[in-house]
Amino acid sequence: MAMEFEERLRDRDAWSIGDGCSAERVLGLLSTKTVFLVVRECFYGTRRFEDFVARVGTSAPAVSRALKQLEAARVVARVPYQEPGRRARDEYRLTGAGEDLLPVFLSLMQWGDRHLQDGRPPLSFVETGTGRALGVRVTADPVQETTSDGIEIRLNPGRRRGRGESGGSREGTRG
Repeated sequence: MAMEFEERLRDRDAWSIGDGCSAERVLGLLSTKTVFLVVRECFYGTRRFEDFVARVGTSAPAVSRALKQLEAARVVARVPYQEPGRRARDEYRLTGAGEDLLPVFLSLMQWGDRHLQDGRPPLSFVETGTGRALGVRVTADPVQETTSDGIEIRLNPGRRRGRGESGGSREGTRG
């Protein structure tokens, strides 16, 4: 199975999209495992640098590079915060462009659940208000989109939590 090209594009040797390919550009942006896991953590509610380092499980310099790359691409933005009696620091939050990666993130999770987890995915993503399971589909029908703040992450039965994970909060859940 493959997609079908319109008539003027059927001769594949007669044209090239070159470096204008959007898929190639996205892969360039999400070029490392660390970058993608930082995006995952943003969806899970992680905001502070030290929490990214702990939850992504890599070095501080690697997380720093990933955050800088995502900030330069306007996927995340720095937001200043200050705890009482401490110096000012920055949090990292998804921008609108970052939120638009939600279907990409969920699609990869859904594919991994289906093909890499032996039928036992560790997490479920459900609509907060209804508890209905969420999935990503290619469709021509208009559908109502769900944003990340409308999703609850649940640990699937029979799966044990790993070190540092808690059952109820988005921040403490890995996937």
